[in-house]
Amino acid sequence: MSKQVPWYKQFWPWFLIVLPMCAVIASLTTLKIALDNSDSLVADEYYKEGKGINMDLRKIKYAQQIGMKFLIKVTDESLLITQQGGPEYRAALNVKFYHPTIEEKDFNIQATADANYVYRIPLTEAISGPWEVRIEGFDGKWRIQQRIDIKDDVEYWLN
Repeated sequence: MSKQVPWYKQFWPWFLIVLPMCAVIASLTTLKIALDNSDSLVADEYYKEGKGINMDLRKIKYAQQIGMKFLIKVTDESLLITQQGGPEYRAALNVKFYHPTIEEKDFNIQATADANYVYRIPLTEAISGPWEVRIEGFDGKWRIQQRIDIKDDVEYWLN
């Protein structure tokens, strides 16, 4: 007669225990990843934001009516913004750069013109790729908004 081996020394019970345990560990890991990396693109107050978009469109249309145009020159260390059309505007500009997918890269700054009426914005790191650029007057009456794909040392027209 053969001596029977205890269950914990056999292969099949451990095989049947390990497979479901791997699925449980994988699902818990997936849950942790999902909770740690929430989607920042989803709006909680979509109705209020939708109403805000309509107000933005009025500002954009007003900027088009008065002919506001700006030229942005991008270098590794700064952004140079000059006005190229519309009524002369010398007050501060609210300049916002939005990255389409990575919220941490977004930045906004209030820029003032130098003696040559050039708005200079220093950059901490070089920017490239797709960006949503928004230039708004300090008084908030007009806004220029455009998506640009930034490459090295290129000029972009915003109108």
